[in-house]
Formats: sequence, structure tokens, C-alpha cells
Amino acid sequence: MKLDKELKEIVVPILEDIKIFQQEFEEALRSEVRLINLISKYLIRHKGKGIRPILTILSARACGKPTLNSYKAAALVELIHIASLIHDDVVDDANKRRGFPSINRIWKNKASIVMGDFILSKVLTNLIQLRDFDVLDLISSTAVSLSSGEMLQIEKSYTKSISEDVYFTMIRNKTASLTATCCELGVITSSREDNHRHAMKSFGENFGMAFQIKDDLFDILGSEQTIGKNTNSDLSKNMITLPIIHTLSSDISRSEKKQIRKILKNGSSKKDMKILTNIIEEYDGFSYAELIMNDYSQKAIDSLSIFPDSPYKQSLIDLTLYNAQRTY
Repeated sequence: MKLDKELKEIVVPILEDIKIFQQEFEEALRSEVRLINLISKYLIRHKGKGIRPILTILSARACGKPTLNSYKAAALVELIHIASLIHDDVVDDANKRRGFPSINRIWKNKASIVMGDFILSKVLTNLIQLRDFDVLDLISSTAVSLSSGEMLQIEKSYTKSISEDVYFTMIRNKTASLTATCCELGVITSSREDNHRHAMKSFGENFGMAFQIKDDLFDILGSEQTIGKNTNSDLSKNMITLPIIHTLSSDISRSEKKQIRKILKNGSSKKDMKILTNIIEEYDGFSYAELIMNDYSQKAIDSLSIFPDSPYKQSLIDLTLYNAQRTY
């Protein structure tokens, strides 16, 4: 299915909701410390696409009517996401994020780590203020999943070996768990119906799996100009993603396998990337990853079948198609 809409068109039905979310988000970041406010303004100015709060608001709208807690929950998941990115950039020694200098590049590692910790502490403070045990339970368990996924990725980077099953477990924890939570929060803070919650969780998880596979394709095929961050970052960390996993499990020659292992170990120059890309293309690694991504996308769309047709349901479908076709 072809989609001709841009993200700004997809979110038209919730533009007023996004304004309320933005107020809650900025309020949650506010501090009496000047440096924190300075970094916060930089974060707000260079924020990403906001996919996660969009998921929360659309989910709430698709099955009911958003409450104040819906917007607060959307702010919390975005704060968790941002804190994880700040910490990731320190760990990866990244210089860019969304096309601009990363926090650690400008304010160095110490301030970046403390800023990430501050944001997480604000999540805890605002979480308690919601006075909703279901929300507290869900976000707490998601935080555990996120950390587990990251640690599993680090563990496998040491061995430079990973199976498809382990890969799917890893991205389900480190990415899909948060997108599933975004969608569940939309339901919890609006309709609270169990069948709605189950369906939206399924949608969010499958959407998240497709989203991460798309990002993994960018890590090899993308350019720093189009994706706005350091290219080949996973390769430089010896992180083996789906196109490479499929290629290594194919009927590949010993010399080609050795070349891939060498590139993973020693870095990724332009020449190395050309060699790697050619080998992956030869063994259909990219097309295989796209096939799996499209399968998860379809599962996500199918999960929405219990909801009546509405502009919000259509936006969730369009967002799924947008992810599969995005170029950054």
C-alpha cells in the first residue's frame, strides 16, 4: 500500500492535542537550575518527530477521549525516550543527533549524564502525581524492558554473534516495549477497556518492531545528511542487525563471511561499507529485512480492526505506512 502523506498531514486530526502535550512536556522539564533550562531549551528546539507522544494521543482518540493524564503520559514517554538518547550518545561518543551537535558534544559527558538522570527523576516525580497505579505499573515495567534490551545488545556486541530470535527479543525490549506502552497509555487514560488495551498494545509492539528494523536499514544504507546522526553507529559498536544476520546465515562463502567479520571488528570506512553493502545485496539481506518489516507493519494495521473507522484510526494506519516508506 502506497502512502503519499507526510507526517505533518498525518497528525492534522490531533494538532490541538499536540499543543496541550507540548505544554505538559515543557512544564515537566522546567527547573530552577539555569544550565538545566538551557539544555532543555536546546532539546525542545531540536526535538525529533515526536512519534511516541503521537502514538499515545492517537490511541486515546481512537478508543475514547483524552484526559489530562493522557497528555501527561505522552510527555512522560517522550522524556524517557529523550533520557535514553542522551545516555546513548555519551556511551557511543556520538557527535550528532537529529542533524545537530549532540548534548555531550556541547556540554560534555558529565553534564549530559546528569541531565539524563534529571529527566528520569522528573519522570518519577510526574509519574507519582498522576495517581494512577496502572500507569505506574506499566511505565515501571517498560523501564526494565528498555534497560534489558540495551544490555542484551551490549552483551552480544562482545561476542559479535547473534541469532534472529535473539535480535527480535532485543529490539522488542529496547524499542517495541516503549511504543507498545505509548499506545497502552492512550487506552488506560481514556477508555480503559481491556480489549482496547490488548489491541493497542499489539499495534504498538508491531509498529515498534517495524520502526527499529527500518532504523537498522538506515544504519547501513542511510547517509548522515538524511538521517541526522552519526552513520553506521551500530556497525562501529559491533552491533549486528537483521540484514547482516540474514546474510551471515545464508549460503555465504568463507571469505565473504571473513570480510564481514573484519568490517564489524575494525570499523566502517566508505570502502568497507561499499564491500559490506554489496555482499548484503548479493544475499538479499536488505530485501529480507524489508519483508520482515512489512510483515510487522501489516500485523500492526490488523490489530486496529476492532476499532471503528475514524480520522484517528486512519492516522495510526498512515503512521505505520509512513514508517515503512520514510527516508530518514
